[in-house]
Amino acid sequence: MKKLICSLTAAILTAALLAGCSDNSGDKSESLENSPDGQYYNEAAEDDYIGVNRAPGIVFSDEEYSVIAENREIDVADNSVITFSLKIDTASYRNVARYIEGGNLPPSDAVRIEEMINYFNYDAVLPENETPFSIYTELGRSPFNQNNHLAFIRVKSKEIDKTELPKSNLVFLIDSSGSMASHDKLPLLKSAFGMLADTLTEDDLVSVVTYAGESRVVLDGVSGNQKDRIMAEINELTAGGSTAGGAGIAAAYELAEKNFIQNGNNRVILATDGDFNVGVSTVGELERLMAEKSGDGVYITILGVGTENLKDNKMEVIAKNGKGNYHYLDSAAAAQKVLIDELSANLFSVADDVKSQIEFNPALVGAYRLIGYENRMLTSRDFKDDSVGAGVIGIGTDVILMFELELKDGADLKYQPSQNISPDDGAKYSDELFEIRIRYKNPGESESLLLTHPVKTDRILDFNSSDFIFAASVAGFGKLLRSSEYTGSFTIDKALALALDSTGQDRNGYRREFIELLQKYKRMS
Repeated sequence: MKKLICSLTAAILTAALLAGCSDNSGDKSESLENSPDGQYYNEAAEDDYIGVNRAPGIVFSDEEYSVIAENREIDVADNSVITFSLKIDTASYRNVARYIEGGNLPPSDAVRIEEMINYFNYDAVLPENETPFSIYTELGRSPFNQNNHLAFIRVKSKEIDKTELPKSNLVFLIDSSGSMASHDKLPLLKSAFGMLADTLTEDDLVSVVTYAGESRVVLDGVSGNQKDRIMAEINELTAGGSTAGGAGIAAAYELAEKNFIQNGNNRVILATDGDFNVGVSTVGELERLMAEKSGDGVYITILGVGTENLKDNKMEVIAKNGKGNYHYLDSAAAAQKVLIDELSANLFSVADDVKSQIEFNPALVGAYRLIGYENRMLTSRDFKDDSVGAGVIGIGTDVILMFELELKDGADLKYQPSQNISPDDGAKYSDELFEIRIRYKNPGESESLLLTHPVKTDRILDFNSSDFIFAASVAGFGKLLRSSEYTGSFTIDKALALALDSTGQDRNGYRREFIELLQKYKRMS
């Protein structure tokens, strides 16, 4: 009886809390106005902002996620330009997969759709040019709304032969606090760093810093060919104590700067569950710390691990403000993908402060909606402001952008202008749907360069590529997981049909794994 009363009490309290949160769900503009990065702010969490299932301040178990306010459809007549940061994190996809493979649905704010789409490799070979990027586009009918079109934009960074990669100065920053004891945390990371150590040469430098109640320098700038020494120190680590993550970050950056390699790859690799609780520990404090550290030519890669108390929001903000990328490891196979198969893309930068701006032609496009990238939005004036930081793109990386577009009558006719355009305006008429602008800095430089790419109506295809179709399946699955109001009539069966129809080359089997994930989700549903 006592257990029953406790259960009923918990249910009533939970319902009351959800009801209290829902009072503010209708108009979010006031919450956004005073929140960091345009996200909802949780005053009760001091300097943190967290969210699950769109209920600000509610935590799923002990895991924390930044609240995502889904991008809205925008009328081109009201605003024809959208600007945002380009960077590649893949943490969300593996984290979502971890939930589903365990028989659970992920919290909606754990679902960052752009990270899910960008987890995968895309097949078409793009010609390289004198810039760091090649751009490919195609449009087709939207699987979410047949009255709309879906725009697929692929920005591919240039490849570099592995023999030409710069020397590396790497600092392994390893969380050895008490929360890291479980098999999917510190033991997994030991295996992951063993994989990475196998790739290093005598020209590379490796330092190791650990932190629990305080930070500790384990190795300082040893040669990368001393794998046995490096791994002996890492394998001796045990989990215990509190988590002084801020002190660990500061110590790691000091070592990276001390052993700095000019024209090299200087990078801190932070491995943690994100559960900082001593010293600099809140999201706001970490944001400020990383803003201070990000301007000295040192990059950061974050390897998130673990379940139950994953602080995804903290790791996301470290990567966002520290010229970094963020990946989630739940298995040795995930570590293999991030640290071996995609080593160049994840650990070597080809362009810094990469921003994208899209301007839509109001004569042909009525409305648009960007899928994902909610936590990476910038203002139009930020695009030309080189003091405003943005994402870092690695060697040989695919960055996928997807827009849902409402085209005006005649816009999808390849060989004749819209009938809405009068003959007098014929000279002014353009068949451009929109223009893609990318602004970036070469690594180590402070002045940005501009790349533009117009997209014309001839990119509206009757038959779309397997890359387009597969990305649409992933985007649709993300919408289902988020219970997006823009899901339309899309279903899990439609996601499966599209994925099965677009496995492509699938050299590493990631698309087949996605199909298995969809099938597991369907059984759960």
